[in-house]
Amino acid sequence: MTRRLPQRVLWSACGLLLLAACAAGLASNARLFTLTLLNGLTLAALYFLVASGFTLVFGLMRIVNLAHGSLYLLGAYVGYSIGQASGSWLLALLAGTLAAALTGLAMQLLVFRHMEGEDMRQTLVSIGLSIVLADLMLWFWGGDVYQFDAPEWMTGRMPMPIVSAYPTFRVLVLVAAVGIGLLLWALLNRTRVGLMIRAGVDDRQMLSASGVNVHLVFAATFAIGAGLAGLGGVIGGTVLSISPGEDVRYLLASLVVVIVGGIGSIYGAAIGALLIGLAETFGLAYAPTYGVVFTFALLVLALAFRPEGIVGSQR
Repeated sequence: MTRRLPQRVLWSACGLLLLAACAAGLASNARLFTLTLLNGLTLAALYFLVASGFTLVFGLMRIVNLAHGSLYLLGAYVGYSIGQASGSWLLALLAGTLAAALTGLAMQLLVFRHMEGEDMRQTLVSIGLSIVLADLMLWFWGGDVYQFDAPEWMTGRMPMPIVSAYPTFRVLVLVAAVGIGLLLWALLNRTRVGLMIRAGVDDRQMLSASGVNVHLVFAATFAIGAGLAGLGGVIGGTVLSISPGEDVRYLLASLVVVIVGGIGSIYGAAIGALLIGLAETFGLAYAPTYGVVFTFALLVLALAFRPEGIVGSQR
């Protein structure tokens, strides 16, 4: 009990400070506070879509893939090109997701499969892959800034209290993130495939001895994680924009989300994305000069008081 008390006191104090900050924000400017809250939730949804794939690869499979941000950007660029050629946003979404998934599958089969358990080699090779992919994308698509046009039925505004209306597409992104999060949780915790993934991480030799093709299971998991990055790229290109450097931004965001929420946990990734998204938007709204400080303050606090993450090793 004596070891748990300081953590309980810390979480209680953080909760009280958060409630006090919310009350002060609503009292000072309710419209700005509500709009910032909604923007933070939708940004957290985007971060979760990208970070959930990173959680599958890094947290569950123990593969240090620092090219995950490049898969996000690749999905965005491919989706944009297909969308411009076909005029279909849904086709662009499918193309971006598949392009990232197939690239991730190739990376797993051709590279990471041959260096399982060698974290340093994986890290260095994935950094090299990210640089190569970034240069190839810069060569092919140039340094211009691109943006998707969402379908007309997604471009309206939805009535909201206090702020009057809010973009429909952003609300749909939040709903999609919740749905994908539930599907991933069910996949990992309520299906035979999820059982094989977790068993393969804990004891690969035993799973292989039971007749399961471990390499096939890991390749499929890596493809799903990469596909989620590509999916996030198309959605991010619609909500925000596509430009060189976005790969580094979303890789860094995914790392922070996984570390704060807890490695290997979809639930932890959701909590981490929520905290990082809200910290970033509220920081930019109320302290624009020091907005980025809030994000890294969360990272420092997590590493100092909860190094295993908020959820820890739970799945």
